[in-house]
Amino acid sequence: MVMAASAGSSNQPSPPYRPYRHLKTLTAHHRAVSCVKFSNDGTLLASSSLDETIIIWCSKTFALVSRLFGHSEGISDLAWSSDSHYICSASDDRTLRIWDARAGDCVKTLRGHSGFVFCVNFNPQSNLIVSGSFDETVRVWDVKTGRSVHVISAHSMPVTSVHFNRDGSLIVSGSHDGSCKIWDAATGACLKTLIDDKVPAVSFAKFSPNGKFILVATLDDTLKLWNYQTGKFLKIYTGHVNRVYCITSTFSVTNGKYIVSGSEDNCVYLWDLQGKTMVQKLEGHKDTVISVTCHPTENKIASAGLDGDRAVRIWVQDK
Repeated sequence: MVMAASAGSSNQPSPPYRPYRHLKTLTAHHRAVSCVKFSNDGTLLASSSLDETIIIWCSKTFALVSRLFGHSEGISDLAWSSDSHYICSASDDRTLRIWDARAGDCVKTLRGHSGFVFCVNFNPQSNLIVSGSFDETVRVWDVKTGRSVHVISAHSMPVTSVHFNRDGSLIVSGSHDGSCKIWDAATGACLKTLIDDKVPAVSFAKFSPNGKFILVATLDDTLKLWNYQTGKFLKIYTGHVNRVYCITSTFSVTNGKYIVSGSEDNCVYLWDLQGKTMVQKLEGHKDTVISVTCHPTENKIASAGLDGDRAVRIWVQDK
């Protein structure tokens, strides 16, 4: 899971691109699917929905393993613990819940946000959880006690995404206020404001697998790869449609290095990370593709559609 030392260097040519094809459609949610995430060990896939449930699927057969009930409003985001044992969900009921994914039990409810909880992630050690909310704060939680360690007045509008870097020392947050900020996970201090543009809104941000870069989506149909130490952006990816929703994007590293994103034209887009060229557009969803996830070891993508679709689609490369 290590990207090239410099995102600007292309001394290693990408292998010839192998197209993805549709394998399966999973239709067990009865409202918009808001998030899909493969577990870190690759054995499970989780999906969350505005129907207030989480579904755990087997990532080999795509059989339904369990359905998790407990939230009283729709769920916006999901995160897996590093050992793939626990899952944390962020809901419009203003809580986060930690679940035993296989047993299907809720083991903790995290209360403190005063608005919809919109985004969540575990740190790599999985002893901390970070969450972002419509209450404009970023909260860091102790997993064992379920208590807030830091409450950060992070932004002046809803927080759209939060993510730890690979050693858990930094948190990146994005917001509708147009800013993207880097925080010290240990102290909650703001270390850097990467973007502070007011417009367009920052709809998503995440660290690259090697922790050196940050992928940022903005509501002007644009994805940018930033070097957060220099504060300069290195790559720009366009062609998709993203003006309204907080669509997630991610890195595909199992067979060459690609950027994958959902889109408001109901497609999944893939770009060559180094070359910035769009290499494929996956068609089939009937509404905005809000979330995408790449399997950690296999060439497999899952994508999620909003209310006009309500499906999870699985895409694979032929060997």
